[in-house]
Amino acid sequence: MAARSTRLGKILVQAGVVSERQLEMAIAKAGADKTLTQAITESGFATDIAIAKAIAEQTGLEFVDIAGYDIDANASTLLSSDAARRYNVLPIAFENGRLVVAMADPANIFAIDDLRIVTGYEITPVVAVEVDLRTAIDRHGAMQENVDQMVGDVEDSLVVDKHGEELDAEPGEESVVSKLLNLIITEAITKGAGDIYLEPQDNDLRVRFRIDGVCQEVMRVPKKLQTRLLSRVKISSGMDIAERRIPQDGRFGVVLDGKAVDFRVAVLPTVRGEMSVMRLLRHDSIMMSLQDLGFLENSLASLTAALNKPYGCILVTGPTGSGKSTTLYAAINETNDPGTNLITVEDPVEYRLEGLSQVQVHERAGLTFASALRSILRQDPDTVMIGEIRDVETATIAIEAALTGHLVLSTLHTNSAPSAMTRLTEMGVEPFLTASAVNCVVAQRLARRLCGDCKEAYTPDEAALDRINFPYEKGKMPTLYKAVGCKKCNNIGYRGRMGIHEVLVMTEILERMTVEHAGADALERQAIADGMIPLRQDGFLKCALGQTSVEEILRVIV
Repeated sequence: MAARSTRLGKILVQAGVVSERQLEMAIAKAGADKTLTQAITESGFATDIAIAKAIAEQTGLEFVDIAGYDIDANASTLLSSDAARRYNVLPIAFENGRLVVAMADPANIFAIDDLRIVTGYEITPVVAVEVDLRTAIDRHGAMQENVDQMVGDVEDSLVVDKHGEELDAEPGEESVVSKLLNLIITEAITKGAGDIYLEPQDNDLRVRFRIDGVCQEVMRVPKKLQTRLLSRVKISSGMDIAERRIPQDGRFGVVLDGKAVDFRVAVLPTVRGEMSVMRLLRHDSIMMSLQDLGFLENSLASLTAALNKPYGCILVTGPTGSGKSTTLYAAINETNDPGTNLITVEDPVEYRLEGLSQVQVHERAGLTFASALRSILRQDPDTVMIGEIRDVETATIAIEAALTGHLVLSTLHTNSAPSAMTRLTEMGVEPFLTASAVNCVVAQRLARRLCGDCKEAYTPDEAALDRINFPYEKGKMPTLYKAVGCKKCNNIGYRGRMGIHEVLVMTEILERMTVEHAGADALERQAIADGMIPLRQDGFLKCALGQTSVEEILRVIV
């Protein structure tokens, strides 16, 4: 410890991070339970990141922000968690046949020599902040220890039947494979994931979470557990475990810390085995109001006015995963009261709500959107929600229902609000019907929200704003914010998501243009002239409010 402190201390003094006197005081404070870096930071002589960057500069090595680094699970598992903690190192990647290892003290040649022997790779050291490195080691170590323990339990519990097939000696909910699945599910819920991916690879099973719209790898499961884990997912979801040739769908639910979460599960055969995607549907997310979804004041007023009309069609458009269903449910919450008859037809019914009737599409049995919608209209509904307009038959019935005294809410796959009109025409709906029935179209995307605890203000470059057509007054530069990263946001810089919207309200001019088969570009120009805020401008306005970053808006909106 003394040799390491002396070596590290010399580097920090040479870099000007601490003085000789401060170093002596820190060495005296350091001991068996406290490193020199901890002593320096606790004394207030320098920050963790200043120390790490100085070490990197003095040793000529790369500095890595390990808190936000995409760590290769194949690399991190080459070293046991005990060895990683002992040396305070973590393998994070492979590069040109060498193993990249994050270290707080890259001058520790004894640790590098031991790593070379243990892993069988030549080592490329990089420098990381010590406290972040310890956090990463603990996180990866705890996860891998759980997986390793369960793998050992699985091997102990295996028995072989008379046909040579492996069986689980402990069937039921408490089997070790069930515990592994429960571990994955609990981690996903705790971290706020929206999807869980179980993806077969050549040598193992990759587990990834989609958090705030971005995929993150969390662990690798040994190949030997692939089939057993997927079978457990199928059993939980009510699928046929013997069928491995065709896609299957199912669902199940769990309760964690008093909060109910539904899982919509899809299994797909691939060349490496079956993969599964589990979408998390949190019950508390559907109780959101329109005010919670991030609408600007004018856009929210336009949508609310359309919802207050007794009839007409309101469409929500956007790509898959853009939050269309959440917006529809929020709209339903606005209109759902004991005095109205509200019926939905969905595929699938993602959330089960009180106070309304929900119909599940079953195409094999002949219950399609179109057939369900015909029957629904005979139930005298005030409001009808259609999960998605997929074909001309459904579109025509929905439009006609909107013209005959019903408020119709639905989704459509288009990239902008004005293109919804041309899309309906392309599907075969008469333009004069579309013009008369549609009251409002909402196009949306989801953008990550900046972490309020660590976002950093800055003054942008005028030329950069002009390149992206950012709205601002000449000579008066706006204050924008960028992602930094802290412990509360897991060092990503973003926490949660928000909607980016454009709300088109049908006017007389737009009706006439629709009947005359005007293109989407012409409709968009007129809608903007009528007061519509386009998607990108809506996003930029939210950047100016400090809610998200310019980089995030450019990522989600072309």
